[in-house]
Amino acid sequence: MDDALQPHVERLIASYHEVGGLNHIDGRNLPSKQAIGQLCFLFLQLIYPGFHDDEPIRSIELAPLTRQRLRDFTTQLEVEIEKSLRLRNPDCPDCEARTICMETLERIPALRKLLRTDVEAAYEGDPAVLEYDEIVLAYPFLETIAIQRLANVLHHRGVPLVPRIMTEWAHGRTGIDIHPGATIGSHFFIDHGTGVVIGETCLIGSHVKLYHGVTLGAKSFQRDDAGRIVKGGKRHPTVGDWVTIYPNSTVLGGETIVGEHSTVGGNVFLMQSVPPWSLVYYEETQLKILPKKNRPKPETPAVA
Repeated sequence: MDDALQPHVERLIASYHEVGGLNHIDGRNLPSKQAIGQLCFLFLQLIYPGFHDDEPIRSIELAPLTRQRLRDFTTQLEVEIEKSLRLRNPDCPDCEARTICMETLERIPALRKLLRTDVEAAYEGDPAVLEYDEIVLAYPFLETIAIQRLANVLHHRGVPLVPRIMTEWAHGRTGIDIHPGATIGSHFFIDHGTGVVIGETCLIGSHVKLYHGVTLGAKSFQRDDAGRIVKGGKRHPTVGDWVTIYPNSTVLGGETIVGEHSTVGGNVFLMQSVPPWSLVYYEETQLKILPKKNRPKPETPAVA
């Protein structure tokens, strides 16, 4: 078997030398996608104790269990942050990884309070839900927004790679793609969730409700004199407080503002700002509904 594989091994090794941009050999250690996935799950256990465990947690166990989980979380997070920072600056002495970890731990109670408002928004915004436990256990948006809010803290602290891997872990589990750079206010709810995309420079206010298939994206990209895309800048829309955007609508552009208390109907393609208290929708000019019984049947062509 090894003899049969040898030609394929040689061709693949040759491709490593010929095709660049896909190799990371003889370089510094990259952040581990598997380790970061474990970090995300551990964070969910810290945020929602008892909801991501196989066995119930008793009150007497809470303090030692939380201590152990925080220790594991901090240790793993520091390792992955340090690896990512050293990729940018190999000569940094300690890369601030420990400092960033401790700052992140300080933010966890505030993140829990913020996520509580997201649970409340889901309860108030979905008539199908009967209790809070159902939201925490079964609503995919809550996992996604929990991980995004953590990743957002790391993103704004200047940590490369790790925040993006975190949100992609959530994206793979839920089908909801939120960039770690997006700024999202309290009482945020995504109903159903599948196919939602929220770009890096989105600014989303409080009490915003999105449905499945919504895209908050970039309209176009600036290019330099050499034709390369210019990085950075405000590329994604701003969504005001108390806005609802219905399924499969697309809102594009960094200058596009959806004013507060506005509603964007389903299947809308929007690239311009709308004032507060607006209703945006398409008129149904082509829709027809006919009774099937009285509908004329198509003629059957004669057989020669």
